[in-house]
Amino acid sequence: MNMLALTNVKKGFGEKQVLRDVTFSVPEHSIFGFVGKNGAGKTTAMKLILGLLSCDGGEISVNGMTVCYGNTKTNRFVGYLPDVPEFYPYMTPREYLRFCGEISGMKAGEIKTRSEELLALVGLENENRRMRGFSRGMKQRLGIAQALLGRPKLLICDEPTSALDPAGRKEILDILAKAREQTTVLFSTHILSDVEHICDRIAFLHEGKIVCKGLLKEVRAKRKDTAVELELERPEDAPLLLTAFSDLKTTGRGRFLFENAGRLPELFSFLADSRISVLRIERREASLEDLFMEVVGK
Repeated sequence: MNMLALTNVKKGFGEKQVLRDVTFSVPEHSIFGFVGKNGAGKTTAMKLILGLLSCDGGEISVNGMTVCYGNTKTNRFVGYLPDVPEFYPYMTPREYLRFCGEISGMKAGEIKTRSEELLALVGLENENRRMRGFSRGMKQRLGIAQALLGRPKLLICDEPTSALDPAGRKEILDILAKAREQTTVLFSTHILSDVEHICDRIAFLHEGKIVCKGLLKEVRAKRKDTAVELELERPEDAPLLLTAFSDLKTTGRGRFLFENAGRLPELFSFLADSRISVLRIERREASLEDLFMEVVGK
């Protein structure tokens, strides 16, 4: 079953068309990476899913129900983490989760039990101080806990790792990977390594259009070409090599990237005939970043 489906969705602001016939679906209990550069339209799409903006065309459904602008019945199935979550700084994490539970109509016993479960999930179970001193990473973790409080069927995260250091990013990605046991996860990002780390499905959004989508392994298979990284033992041999192979990309002193797989035998023969000593030859698989740059025409 698809927990989320967008069909031919369009959205513009004045003369600017932000989304153009956007179509994709997110199966239940999957982690879906919504990938695009800053300004590609990812946040606009999420606001449409939440019913905070009206579509100019197309249809959106959550858990089989059509999303309607201003009539957000579908939001009872959704937990949302914005890119910059804000909290009352004078509250502790438990006080904040209790407050959120109370205004959403949860019972006191359920709030307490669920709060402890989620604080343990995000690694804040021993944090009892006021939130005014929380780091960005701690706020993101608490934001995930709050978004999961009502046991949503769909968790939407808008750029959850964009402003975090490597350690903080890993923490958030690990939490999202665990959260898929409870819900379906849609998160937008422009950090492709994050997508490769936890997603099983992805869609690339570029200039308001979906330019590539599918299972992660299927999308990666669209670009099967590999490259060879080459490092010379004597960097002074580089001019000779570049004269014979102008399509080599220099990546450092005496280091090159060769992407023309059809000429590899020719390259190896030239190295042997020219007595050019090689310190390292390493095959490099095409990355998701390579594919993204290719499909967006960069």
